[in-house]
Amino acid sequence: MGLLSNRIGKETLKAGDHIYSWRAAWVYAHHGIYVGNDKVIHFTRGRGQEVGTGTFIDLLLVSSGPNTNNTPCPICNNEGATTTNTETNGVVSSCLNCFLAGGALYRFEYAVNPALFLAKARGGTCTLAPTDPDEVVVRRANYLLSSGFRCYNLFKSNCEDFAIYCKTGLLVAEQGVVGQSGQAISIIGGPLAAVISTPFRLVTTNIYGMAVMAVGVYCASRYAADIGNRRDVLKVEVEDLTAGLESGRIRAVENISQLVAPAEAQGLAVTTPVAA
Repeated sequence: MGLLSNRIGKETLKAGDHIYSWRAAWVYAHHGIYVGNDKVIHFTRGRGQEVGTGTFIDLLLVSSGPNTNNTPCPICNNEGATTTNTETNGVVSSCLNCFLAGGALYRFEYAVNPALFLAKARGGTCTLAPTDPDEVVVRRANYLLSSGFRCYNLFKSNCEDFAIYCKTGLLVAEQGVVGQSGQAISIIGGPLAAVISTPFRLVTTNIYGMAVMAVGVYCASRYAADIGNRRDVLKVEVEDLTAGLESGRIRAVENISQLVAPAEAQGLAVTTPVAA
């Protein structure tokens, strides 16, 4: 664990850890919660796909994903993953080896200081937000394994969003914006930095100056959008999350104040939004 890499050995794992593994060519990382006994609970698109958008982008993502093995895993006993309802909720439990799919093991870092956060150029490896106790994390993951976790969306509700929710209980309150996933923020932040920094050509024509400005915009966008630094997040108990999604009580709002009072009135366990 450090500035350059979060890579760890299997012997250091403990139940409640948020882990991830990079897929081929580091196109994306798959995230999950280690719950002990060599088991990992993670969120997928379902139907045997780890990730996906339903567009041509899937050609790149699927080619970078793990190879499908038709031989049943002797530990998972179901082709590498088991779930109560893979077709609908996408939350699965698999052994650690199947989760890693031949890749290296990394641990996601929580409550990092701003300097370390900004030093890690690629998102999806750490957050400013603190984590809840390990036993709470494991309970959330097991509950969502049987109850489901929202509809899969690569940019708003993906495997990293699932793992971060299990670790923190935090959810982005507004729809129409990127979720808490650092990978998604990085994907959006890169092109955004290029676009925003373009007008600075009027200030400097030096290619190095332009590059510094682009990097600065990228880092600022990552920092502002991190789940531990956003103002549009709520802490929602896992039982209330699934009940709220089924009943429609958790919905899109224009600002955070519009959600807190109605949610509390309907019995949702909601805490004060995380301040910047």
